[in-house]
Amino acid sequence: MATDTPSVLIVEDEPDLANLYAAWLESEYDVRTAYDGDDALAAIDESIDVVLLDRRMPGLSGDTVLETIREHDLDCYVAMVTAIEPDFDIVGMGFDDYLVKPVSKEELLRIVDQLLLRSSYDDQLREFFALASKKALLDAQKSEAELESSREYAELEDRLAALRAHVTETTSELLEEGKYRQLCRDIAADPVPEE
Repeated sequence: MATDTPSVLIVEDEPDLANLYAAWLESEYDVRTAYDGDDALAAIDESIDVVLLDRRMPGLSGDTVLETIREHDLDCYVAMVTAIEPDFDIVGMGFDDYLVKPVSKEELLRIVDQLLLRSSYDDQLREFFALASKKALLDAQKSEAELESSREYAELEDRLAALRAHVTETTSELLEEGKYRQLCRDIAADPVPEE
């Protein structure tokens, strides 16, 4: 039976810590645990929304698990939750966020919430641009009278307006988090150099 409850996979080689994280999250999410990299890869499927991944584990490291997730284009967000302090090696890694242990229940809930909000934002933007593209195509191909008399076009405009409001609201929520506000400032202050 399908569920709308987001799913989180906790990959942690210390079972007590994995179980603690699961206890913190299970009232809000469908939580699964894996105690090593091999079990993590076996557990990851299309139903997983967020992976909380330790970097240092016996056998397959978290770094290797992350690389495998990205190589297989699995559609999930990955937050590294690790005792390893970040270094310059993180620049080439494909994670979505990074927490240094020890982490609190509030930090863990916040990171999962933020990643799911980003997922919602990505979906909203994808739909918004698809609808905007359809509107632009119709605007270029149809007369004003044809557009005004079309029920489908009116519904498209209504959906675009509603989606624009949702995107704006989600953006505001993302920017409430100080880290994302700084990220946006960094993006605005450091434009991509022209070639």
